[in-house]
Amino acid sequence: MSEFFLHSFNVLSHGLIGYVIPFLFVLTIVVFFHELGHFLIARWAGVRVLTFSLGFGPELAGFNDRHGTRWKISAVPLGGYVKFFGDDNEASAPSPETLDSMTEEERAGSFHYKKVGPRAAIVAAGPIANFLLAIVIFTCLFTFFGKPSTTARVDKVEVGSAAAAAGFQVGDVVTAIDGRAIGSFSDMQRIVSVRAGEQLTFTVKRADAILQLHGTPELKEVKDAFGNAHRLGVLGITRQTAAGDVTTERVDPATALWLGVKETWFVVDRTLAYIGGVFVGREAADQVGGPLRIAQISGQVATIGLAALVHLAAVLSISIGLLNLFPVPLLDGGHLLFYAVEAVRGRPLSPRAQEMGFRIGLGLVLMLMVFATYNDILHLAAS
Repeated sequence: MSEFFLHSFNVLSHGLIGYVIPFLFVLTIVVFFHELGHFLIARWAGVRVLTFSLGFGPELAGFNDRHGTRWKISAVPLGGYVKFFGDDNEASAPSPETLDSMTEEERAGSFHYKKVGPRAAIVAAGPIANFLLAIVIFTCLFTFFGKPSTTARVDKVEVGSAAAAAGFQVGDVVTAIDGRAIGSFSDMQRIVSVRAGEQLTFTVKRADAILQLHGTPELKEVKDAFGNAHRLGVLGITRQTAAGDVTTERVDPATALWLGVKETWFVVDRTLAYIGGVFVGREAADQVGGPLRIAQISGQVATIGLAALVHLAAVLSISIGLLNLFPVPLLDGGHLLFYAVEAVRGRPLSPRAQEMGFRIGLGLVLMLMVFATYNDILHLAAS
C-alpha cells in the first residue's frame, strides 16, 4: 500500500508541474466568463456587486472599479464567485440581519430584494455564458481552421467484431446512419461511440450498389493517444489515413456558427447521456474526474497546440455550465429551484428551509469532490 501512495505522489509531483499553466489557462477562461455572465446581468438589473473574484481564499491582487466592485485574484484557483450586496457569503446566501437593517435605497441595490424574475436571470446567466463561450470558441475554430474530414471508408474489419457480424467489407463507404447523413469517418465514430448496445442501420456504398447493414456497437474500453481509457461504443472498423485523405473544408462564418451550435449540443447530449448511464448502471462512475484529471488532460492537450487547448476550454465550459444547472442547493440550479418554488408559492422559502438546503447542497458537492479526487488519484497512479 505504501508503494501505491509513493507512486501516486511521484506522478502528482512530477506530472502536475507540466500541467499547472495549461490547467490555469483553461480554468481561468471558463470561470471568468461564467462569473461575467452573473456580473453583467446583475449590473443590468441594478444590483450592487461587491466582489468579482477569480479563485477563493486570500486575495493576491485586485482593484476597485468606479462602481465600487472589487475585482481580485485569490489564492486558491479552483473556481470563482461574484458577491452581491446583502450576501452573507460567496454562495449568495442571504444574511437576514443585514437585509432587515437595510434602508430603502440599499434595498434597491440588493440582489435579495429584486423580484424573482431578475434574480433568476442573474443566476441563469452564469451557465448560459458558459454555453455561449463554447459556441463562440467552436465557431472561431471552424472559421479559422476549417472542418477537417476523411471519407467514412472501411479499410479493415476486425474478426469477430460487430462490424463483421453486420456484414461490412473492406472498401465500403458509410454514407448515413439511421438516415442521418455521414460526412466523414469522425462523424461516424461520434455516433457509434455513444450508441453502444443499440442496433443502428448503416447506409453503405459498395462499388456501385447501395446497401443497408444493421450493426450493434459493442461497449469496449479504448485508450486515446495519451493512454487515457474511455468506454465507448465500437464497431470494429479501421480507417487507414493516407496522404491526401484528410481534407479541410473552409466554411463561412454563418456555417461556422451553425457547426459551433451543433458541436456544443453534441457535448451537452453526450454528457447527459453519460450521467444517465451512470444512474442506470450502463456507464462506470470511474470516468468522473476532478481538478487533477482536468490538469492532466490540459497538460496533455497543450502538447498538441493552442487550438486543441482552446477546444478543451470549450468542452470544459459546457461541462461546468451543465453541472451548475443541476438542482442542487449551493449551485446555480439549486438557486433556480428555490426561485421556481417562490414563483409558485408567491413567497420565498423560509430562511430555515433555505439554510437546510444549502447545508445539504454543500454536503453533496463535497462528496462529489472527494469522489472525483479519489478517481483522479487512482487514474494517475495507474498511468
